Amino acid sequence: MAAGIDDVARAAGVSTATVSRALRGLPNVNADTRDRVRAVAAELGYVASPSAASLASGRTRTIGLISPSINRWFFANVIEGAERTLRSQGFDVLLYTFDAPGESPRARVDPDVLRRRVDGILVVGLPLAEDEVDALLRLGRPLVCIGWGGHGQVTVRLDDRATASAATNHLIGLGHRRIAHLTGAPDDIAPSSPPVERAAGWRDALLAAGIDVDPALERHGQFTAAGGREAMRDLIAARPDITAVFAASDEMAMGAILALREAGLAVPEDVSVIGVDGHDLGELVGLTTIAQPASEQGAAAAQIVLGMIGGIVPPREIIMPTEFIERSSTAPPRAPTS
Repeated sequence: MAAGIDDVARAAGVSTATVSRALRGLPNVNADTRDRVRAVAAELGYVASPSAASLASGRTRTIGLISPSINRWFFANVIEGAERTLRSQGFDVLLYTFDAPGESPRARVDPDVLRRRVDGILVVGLPLAEDEVDALLRLGRPLVCIGWGGHGQVTVRLDDRATASAATNHLIGLGHRRIAHLTGAPDDIAPSSPPVERAAGWRDALLAAGIDVDPALERHGQFTAAGGREAMRDLIAARPDITAVFAASDEMAMGAILALREAGLAVPEDVSVIGVDGHDLGELVGLTTIAQPASEQGAAAAQIVLGMIGGIVPPREIIMPTEFIERSSTAPPRAPTS
């Protein structure tokens, strides 16, 4: 007869609950106990049945992941990092997306699609209304936000304002004074959201340097390459005096570079461009950027939600580091001709 979980527990001198937690890699089991349980299980030939474990615990071993998109760089990398971490711990992912370009207003989050189907919830870069957050919390499952964490929820994110200030200060340090900004969509107005905070960081840096903030230098690029391209075309026509652009994402920055080249302008000789993200294609176009660890944000959030399931009190907020990567898309402004 095959060994059961009770046999492993007796041989290891622990409870069946500890055996279950140790073999699933969950928190609250010290390393020595985990190693002993795994060694005994291997010796006895015990293999846990995922379905039996779920039935016994009342758990689904599934994490709900809510994201506005799966095809943009940030969301794709966060999702990959979270899914890889969750699968390594024997958890599946239930993906719930709002990938509907041009939809305004967006569909509201429906908590019923997750009810009794998940043990925890990750929300990726999607600013939610307070009543939407409340509806998710009423499911009685741990909730972790990535990239945005309004309404007091556990959050893994950047310091978006400081990131934007660093990008803008790079341009100011090169001597630029007419610096445009490409932000998200017109309805990206949620407090503490990346577009709001990055626009604020752009303004902060300009004001700190004694440069007036001109609202006419801000354009909506939808956080896409196509949106950045269209916004840059509009800027070129309306404000040919700009010498630099801070884009709130690398995808918008790359779209801006395409528009500048189409207009016969050289980057960085005529206009410098800097983005945020660390996009995989940034190196190909020589894009200067503030890189963020998107995959690591997903992994960190996944670890936190697993810990919360296991009863660990989470940190209220984790601020991830960024890295300044200087390439060929930024340089001092061209000297004026006499």
